[in-house]
Amino acid sequence: MRAIIYTEYGPPEVVKLMEVKKPTPKEKEVLIKIFATTVNRTDCGFRSAEYFIVRFFSGLLRPKNKTLGNEFAGEIEVIGKNVTSFKVGDKVFGYNDIKFGAHAEYMIMAENEAITTIPTNLTYEEAAPITEGGHYALCDLRAAKIKSGQKILINGATGAIGSAAVQLAKYFGAEVTGVCDTKNVELIKSLGADAVVDYTKQDFTKTNQTYDIIFDAVGKSSFRQCKPILNKRGIYMSTELGKNSENIFLALTTPLLGGKKVLFPIPTITKEDVIFLKELVETGKYKPVIDRRYTLEQIVEAYKYVETGQKTGNVLITLT
Repeated sequence: MRAIIYTEYGPPEVVKLMEVKKPTPKEKEVLIKIFATTVNRTDCGFRSAEYFIVRFFSGLLRPKNKTLGNEFAGEIEVIGKNVTSFKVGDKVFGYNDIKFGAHAEYMIMAENEAITTIPTNLTYEEAAPITEGGHYALCDLRAAKIKSGQKILINGATGAIGSAAVQLAKYFGAEVTGVCDTKNVELIKSLGADAVVDYTKQDFTKTNQTYDIIFDAVGKSSFRQCKPILNKRGIYMSTELGKNSENIFLALTTPLLGGKKVLFPIPTITKEDVIFLKELVETGKYKPVIDRRYTLEQIVEAYKYVETGQKTGNVLITLT
């Protein structure tokens, strides 16, 4: 089968399209023929190992799992002898950032992992980007214990995580302010934002408005910058470690002080989370935003585009 392989950490060019052996599922696993996947910040982070901490999970000197790709949509081609929840021919989608493997024509998933059937009437391309941004946003919003009526500001509202966070925060009943550039103001409004700040015209930290939660989905701000516009017991969250990894330190110390605090939840995903996101898609409460589409052969270009930091929503990789 064709797969994207990387044997060293580095820039986009370290990934190569190669022929490798097709995997065989074990007794409680399924073999999935991949029709769509994505390139996202998680893939970029593990490929580049820019944050050294990544190497403790992926391999200290070189990557252990040589094919990236964490979210996918495809069709089950083979099931293990003890699989009971899926059958051959099922159209499925899901997420795997432990072993990865979706940047290939086939991948293996255990039936009890973060995988379920594709929402009704969705294409593979529409289903593939449901989970990455969706589960990061869901994890943070749950950690903040977001409640109906709370005010939340989402910086980077146009990314995969930010655009999901806008929609999920609205689902939970919050009053949402999104921060984006001029060309995406109408998009963020269409996702349900009650207010939009155009960062090319206004610094969102210089306002008289205050918020219960500030979620920086692109990691471009800091707790110090945002603290003045947080309410008395407001919560600041970022998808990045921050300068000198300060967000981890602040997440350990600020909750002890009883006032404004930083949370830095470790993202997790379960089968139940994937099913929850599926239900939101089916009821029209959540729709992943799709930016560009590339083929497997164009994956280096896809990586380069994602790393510009200018993508809107998700970048798809299609396989035929």
